[in-house]
Amino acid sequence: MSIELGEKAPTFTLEGSNGEVVNLEDFRGKNVILYFYPKDMTPGCTTEACDFRDKHNDFSDVNTVIIGVSPDPIKRHEKFIEKHELPFLLLADENHEVAESYGVWKLKKNFGKEYMGIERSTFVIDEEGKLIKEWRKVKVKGHVEDALLFLQNRKG
Repeated sequence: MSIELGEKAPTFTLEGSNGEVVNLEDFRGKNVILYFYPKDMTPGCTTEACDFRDKHNDFSDVNTVIIGVSPDPIKRHEKFIEKHELPFLLLADENHEVAESYGVWKLKKNFGKEYMGIERSTFVIDEEGKLIKEWRKVKVKGHVEDALLFLQNRKG
């Protein structure tokens, strides 16, 4: 399934690290950074989460909430949040339905093995629920700054 910029972002309902069921519609009126990452506690994912953490107030200043999504269960998300003091929600997409709806559940290769997993990607959803920017196959270094710059430079 593919989604196009300018279209309504695929909605979802997932269990959140706040102990509640989280729906994309809950964030109407705010921009949403929806970032998909492969696995809690791994080096690249930790760096990316900490980069978002360190810029959290800057994103708040441009009316933006950050939401991380991975196939990890809530218990693992809670440990990840606690260990790195993450001030934003992580959602458990254990059946990878949301990853599939955003087209980020991909065949990956690592050390000669093939497997299905998350392709690191970030989506910006505007106040009305429309997809306005996407980054696929994200390289962690500098990515959070790029996302913040996009939102700061956006004319609303």
